[in-house]
Amino acid sequence: MAPSGRPRSRLSTAERREQLLRIGARLFAERPYDDVWIEQVADIAEVSRGLLYHYFPTKRDFVTEVIRAEGERLLEMTQSDRTLPVAEQLMEGLDAYLRYVEANEDGYRALHAGTAIAVDDVREILDHNFAEQGRRILVVLCPDGEPPETLRVIVRGWLAFVVAVCLDWLKYRGLTRDQIRDLCAKALLDLVDVPA
Repeated sequence: MAPSGRPRSRLSTAERREQLLRIGARLFAERPYDDVWIEQVADIAEVSRGLLYHYFPTKRDFVTEVIRAEGERLLEMTQSDRTLPVAEQLMEGLDAYLRYVEANEDGYRALHAGTAIAVDDVREILDHNFAEQGRRILVVLCPDGEPPETLRVIVRGWLAFVVAVCLDWLKYRGLTRDQIRDLCAKALLDLVDVPA
């Protein structure tokens, strides 16, 4: 029996792991790293602490896997169709990105709250995710060659802008998803002088 008195649900190993990661994403989205206790995750999941520690031996392992899972989910969901014109590829990529943000609010917040977590593995995951998003955009903008350094700087700055806009959007919901997409697209297309 679970602590709530209900029968424990039987999940496969993959399902249980995903459940724990989702709970972790929610907690790390809501609270600073130091205010999340691994025992809380076990209580919410209604599993024994021993089972949770079987999956994630330490809190550091747990937060690293939460951030890794969200980063991978984001990259999977934001692949674009390379056969489309440049502006359309960028719009499609932004649409996919914003769909991820909407569908995984806790995960997105947790992913970007990771910047405040002083764990080297988490920083590496965030750096990899950011670099891969930038690489994908640069491939769209410069399919036949090495992008100039100024373009790299623009894209990295634009990605930071998109994160700030998305976090604001999740908090205040003052604009529609289409308005957010158009705002972000215009900012990049104007900076790199790509016809919309």
